[in-house]
Amino acid sequence: MLDGEDRLDRYARHIVLPEIGGAGQARLAASHVVVIGAGGIGSPAIQYLAGAGVGRMTIVDNDRVDASNLQRQTIFAAADIGHSKADAAARWVRGFDPAIAVTASDIRIGPDNAARIVAGADLVLDGCDNFATRLAVSDACVAAHVPLSSAAIGRFQGQIANFAGHLPNQPCYRCYVGDAFDADDCDTCAEQGVLGAFAGMAGCFGAMQGLRVLLAGVSSLGDPQWGRLHLLDGLGPALRTIRIARDPECRACAGG
Repeated sequence: MLDGEDRLDRYARHIVLPEIGGAGQARLAASHVVVIGAGGIGSPAIQYLAGAGVGRMTIVDNDRVDASNLQRQTIFAAADIGHSKADAAARWVRGFDPAIAVTASDIRIGPDNAARIVAGADLVLDGCDNFATRLAVSDACVAAHVPLSSAAIGRFQGQIANFAGHLPNQPCYRCYVGDAFDADDCDTCAEQGVLGAFAGMAGCFGAMQGLRVLLAGVSSLGDPQWGRLHLLDGLGPALRTIRIARDPECRACAGG
């Protein structure tokens, strides 16, 4: 809510932006975002969604903070080592802005529980580190008619896109990657390496794209850019965008 002078002061720099305005800020305050993964992408995304004034957040991660996480997972401190990532991230949000209603979900998300976790959300932002989870989340979002912002990195390559497979002629994440990655078998940061600053770039980009979804219909920044995959080259640096077509045989969204 924006019914206090402290809230108006806090978001004054947003409200004076014609691309957001008071109506846009009120929409953010009324929004519920589910963040999947509080790691290198999820950490900055959570921080900037909280900073943007999103009124309710659910943070899902079943991992625990390790010392090796601290070079990129900016929401954690040394005192959090050994603690649940979801709980530690939720503590950060509460300390940053007690007005945000935040819930920590210290569980592993999969096909059996994804529908329950995404139900009622205005947006799901997925920054997790494996395809099996991403596909389970995407399928649940399509079924529940919840928009999905997806952000991922591999070394110095980033991929960020918004998906709305429940809408006519719009692709879902499964349209993009297909059915071959339902198994939990992807490379890890421990194997490939990761630069914290680049993970932060992708996480911030994902938060920005998520805000576009939340603001759709109330401000000019609200352009979800469904199915536009932004390819981020951290070495160049460079950015290019391609459009993903809906797969007419996709088992998640075909016929939607």
